[in-house]
Amino acid sequence: MSAAPRRVHQLLAALSYGDAIGNEAIAIQEHLRAAGFESDIFAESVHPRMAHLARPLWEYADVSSPETVCLFHFSIGSAAGRLIFHAPDRLVAIYHNITPAHFFLGFHPHLAGLCYHGRRELAAFAPRTELALGDSEYNRRELEAAGYARTGVLPIVLDLGAYSAPPSPVTRALHDDGRTNILFVGRMIPNKRIDDLIRTFAAYQKGFNRESRLILAGDYRGHERYFARLQELVRALRVDEVAFTGHVEHDELMACYAVSDLFLCLSEHEGFGVPLLEAMVFGLPVIAYDTGAVAETLRGGGVLLDEKDPFDVAALIDRVLGDDSLRAAVMRTQARALAAVRAVDFGALLLQRLAPVLR
Repeated sequence: MSAAPRRVHQLLAALSYGDAIGNEAIAIQEHLRAAGFESDIFAESVHPRMAHLARPLWEYADVSSPETVCLFHFSIGSAAGRLIFHAPDRLVAIYHNITPAHFFLGFHPHLAGLCYHGRRELAAFAPRTELALGDSEYNRRELEAAGYARTGVLPIVLDLGAYSAPPSPVTRALHDDGRTNILFVGRMIPNKRIDDLIRTFAAYQKGFNRESRLILAGDYRGHERYFARLQELVRALRVDEVAFTGHVEHDELMACYAVSDLFLCLSEHEGFGVPLLEAMVFGLPVIAYDTGAVAETLRGGGVLLDEKDPFDVAALIDRVLGDDSLRAAVMRTQARALAAVRAVDFGALLLQRLAPVLR
């Protein structure tokens, strides 16, 4: 048997600050180095705060070889993808999902095209790839359907220590005024169905609790057409206290969780839902539409919806927040889910999943 490859590097389109994929890449690197592997992160673009953690993409030629194992975080239309496709390295694809193109039709035609071709590109990588890992079983099944022969699941790792950081006092003061705060965290994009959140909140505010607020914490840059439609909807429904935060820094995000009473997700496409786990860490009861990897992410926690009629969901929110026994039951399911998340030894799981290419 040949010796284990000593080089196990990672390739990303972008290493972003506060991004779940970037955090996972850093965690993977730490565990690989602890196991004795030479392991660097190479990225096309790097946030200034992360510059010390990554090398530029063009330097990958210095480490590329038939013996090098490359963990490529699959990304649509990236120079990193084009580079590794033609490189001699042994390839492991890590797949975080590509949103189906139809969600962006009418709002962002260019992105719709990228997503459409991205799924075709995913299939093209299948014969080139020794091992493909999805961050959920839902994503693993997509890899299998795309023709990948050897697949597995490597869930996104949460840095639980990061959630003990102090919240922004300014953001906290803005929203901590006695109102009931309903929270959603995620980009303001069509597949997240922010419009359904607004319709449901309108039903809740008008039918159950006038003293309430909807906090929508997420970036809308690049999706201005959809964002404009959302603002029109708020005006048309004459609903008060819908707070679009835009991009938030980490301390601002901590404040949004800290001041909120319930987390609501009505998204129609989720490959993995990190904010669902974050909400449970902060002790917020979670109500979520059961689609994609939502149920898998929640691990039996929270309340799953089969349908999302605005009035019915509003009534459920009122029950969960107003019925102490029901809320306590929901929180027990979430405590069990979090215990299962904390029990995962990510380092051991990583090496187990990579064993077919590291042997």
